[in-house]
Amino acid sequence: MIDLYYWGTPNGQKITIALEEMALDYRIFPINILENDQFQYDFLKISPNNKIPAIVDQDGPAGEAISVFESGAILQYLGRKTGLFYPKDEQKRVEVEQWLMWQMGGLGPMLGQNHHFGKFAKEKIPYAIERFTAETKRLYTVLDQQLIGQEYVAGEYSIADIAIFPWLLRYEWQNIAIDDYPNVKNYVKRLNARPAVQKALAIQV
Repeated sequence: MIDLYYWGTPNGQKITIALEEMALDYRIFPINILENDQFQYDFLKISPNNKIPAIVDQDGPAGEAISVFESGAILQYLGRKTGLFYPKDEQKRVEVEQWLMWQMGGLGPMLGQNHHFGKFAKEKIPYAIERFTAETKRLYTVLDQQLIGQEYVAGEYSIADIAIFPWLLRYEWQNIAIDDYPNVKNYVKRLNARPAVQKALAIQV
């Protein structure tokens, strides 16, 4: 059994998608980030960066519980645990890891800033909005180019796709005309059609 500390953000959805795709038993412990639950002492012991998601795998290495924070690290852990969506072949694994890190270091943070300044900030700052919108469009272009001639970013469906996909669902928040990125548009449709993805996205927390 895996305990998932979760809220329904793109970073949280990465993990529910992975758990559903890997057919792992899990239970959700909601962490309401709108009410600052992430700063509670008990959660801090699991996630020292005060961010969701985090997991506690009750059946970790050597049968002992292990906690993991940071969504990319969780995806890697689950991929190693199950042997699914995370190749053992080093060349293929490097390809997956490159795109996982691209999401963790680029797509997620930049789109997150786009959401903040474009949608949520009380004071609209044109420079910030323009900067993060431009970077969002650049990243969509990178992804669109990568998807030419292949269905998934590293060739086969992987934890990199699981990491990337939830951030693309909010393209309207990001001032993105999705028709300008036809490969990304088809990629989103393709992943949205997966039963495990649909089940994960239907979770209301």
